[in-house]
Order: sequence, then structure tokens, then C-alpha cells
Amino acid sequence: MSPKSAGQAVKAGYKNIKVMLAGEPAWVKAGNPTYANYGWVCRGNNVLIDLRSAKKNAAARIPRSVSMPFAVFEDTFEDIPLKAPVVLYSDNTEESIAALKMLKEEGYKKVALVEGGFRGWKRVGGTLKKGPVETEVRWARILEEGEVSVAEFQAALDDPSLAVILDVRTANEVAEGKFASSQHIPLDELCKEMDNFICRLKDVDRGQKIYIHCTTGARAEMAYKELKKRDYNAYFLVAEVECEGSDCEIID
Repeated sequence: MSPKSAGQAVKAGYKNIKVMLAGEPAWVKAGNPTYANYGWVCRGNNVLIDLRSAKKNAAARIPRSVSMPFAVFEDTFEDIPLKAPVVLYSDNTEESIAALKMLKEEGYKKVALVEGGFRGWKRVGGTLKKGPVETEVRWARILEEGEVSVAEFQAALDDPSLAVILDVRTANEVAEGKFASSQHIPLDELCKEMDNFICRLKDVDRGQKIYIHCTTGARAEMAYKELKKRDYNAYFLVAEVECEGSDCEIID
């Protein structure tokens, strides 16, 4: 649960609320699956894979999905671009988990499942399509609204006058390393003290660009949304950031 979601839960009357500040990266690293929400399945810039047989796919499938039966998945998954976000579904949970683990082991970073698989999708009234099987994977990276490209982010690292770099990772993460020119405010503190946060950033006004990063982009996007509500010229980076001391690598 994010700090923002935790705050909403408290307002709704829930008492025993816990926040996993390490977020999705730590959850995934522990070997747990993640699940794509309805909107991301329907409209997300991702590769949606149907692991069921081609016969079942032709009879009824989630729109946009590519048929890649689990029986041949090990021989065909390389058609999926390595940097593409991938969403998998089947009518067999064990096959879905196995395919997810296979992609993770092969270096795919963003892999999620349709919750409940094909049956779960039907259960919530998800849109279905039938007809000729689609087997060709088509995907191209598209920046989301408010997203800064890796090239623009790197340019600001090289020339700090272009933008303020704001790091919203936890103190423990930053202890392992950070960009030398970045300023650090953990996401939970940023959200708690949003109206006062500008006092903690040096020489920043609402018109100056602020490029926000975390470990993958999830927390950076949350911080971006909060800053935009207050009319700051903020953007967020979607990329993996790994640091050892001041030596940081951006993996797009």
C-alpha cells in the first residue's frame, strides 16, 4: 500500500494500516506476482499474452492479446521485446506463474498477470473478442503524460540548470547511493509535508522543472501527481535506477 492509499484508508476509518515503503520492487524481488488493473489490461502500452491454446484464443480472448500457448512459450517468448511491459493470462494459474517466472529469469523487468486469469476477466465483465488468432507482437515505447525521457533526465544530471533532480526513495535506499546532484525527500515525508516541501528544496520555484525518480518509477509518479496538484512543473522518470555510492545506472 502506498502512503497516499494508506492516508485514504485512515480517513475511511481503517486502523491497522501498514505501508511497504520499499514498494513493488521489493515485493517482486521476494518472488511475488503482481496483477495488472483493468485499465492497464485494456489500454496500457504493453504486450498482452494469452497462454491458452490457439483454439481457445480464437473462440474468445481479451482484446489486443497475442496468442502464445504455454506449450510452446519457451520457444516463442523471445518475440516479446525485452523492455516491453508484459501482461500474461491463462485459464491455468500454474502455467501463468511458470511463464511469469520464465520471463523474469530471462531478464524481463515488467511482468504482471491478469488477476484470476481468463475466468477472472470474464467474471468482472471484461470485454471479449473472437476471430482469427493474432500471433505477431507489436510494441513501441510511448511516454506517458508527465513522463521525462531517460535522455532528458540524463541531460539534467549533466547540467543541473535544466532541472532539479528529486529522489523520493527511502533513506535506506539512498544510504546505498544516489545521484550526486540530486536532492532527497522520501515519498512518505513528501506527502505528509507537501505544502512545506518547497522549503526543503534549494532555489526552486513553481516554474522550474523538477525531475523525480525512485527505483522503478512507481513512487516517482505518485510524487509527480501530488506536485502537479500544486502547480509545480514536475515530471517523473520510468526506469530502473541502481546506485552504489555516487555511481548510478539508469536502466530503461
